[in-house]
Amino acid sequence: MKVILLKDVKGTGKKGEIKEVSDGYARNFLLKKGVAVEANQANMKELDEKSKSKERKALIEYEEAVLLGKQMENVNIQIEVKSGEGGRLFGSITSKEIAEQLKKQKNIDIDKRKILMDEPIRTLGSTLVEIKLHQKVITKIRVDVKEK
Repeated sequence: MKVILLKDVKGTGKKGEIKEVSDGYARNFLLKKGVAVEANQANMKELDEKSKSKERKALIEYEEAVLLGKQMENVNIQIEVKSGEGGRLFGSITSKEIAEQLKKQKNIDIDKRKILMDEPIRTLGSTLVEIKLHQKVITKIRVDVKEK
């Protein structure tokens, strides 16, 4: 019997896959537990519509990320902090602070986890920081750290 999996089933397949399974397994486990439906024409059509909708949504998200990335290419934010001798900061500038300053200065809301930094900024001056807007879209902004 052919079934469409509604959830991941260990040893059988992933959500959205069409699988050929034994009749007993389908009737007594998959259909009874609600983790699969029979692969008839109506259910196949519904699965196809859902996958097309999911593809459209992913394309829209990608296009929005590309547009935001182009807008952010020339973004420059300034952060003023106290510093000691040789331009060393008291503390450091983290991705959380950069996200807050982006929101405050440029009205761009970015999650701090999307700001890619190997380590926090600990010196005065200009630094390029990468921001991952989408799986395929990474942009850079300039962060200027100045002394108060």
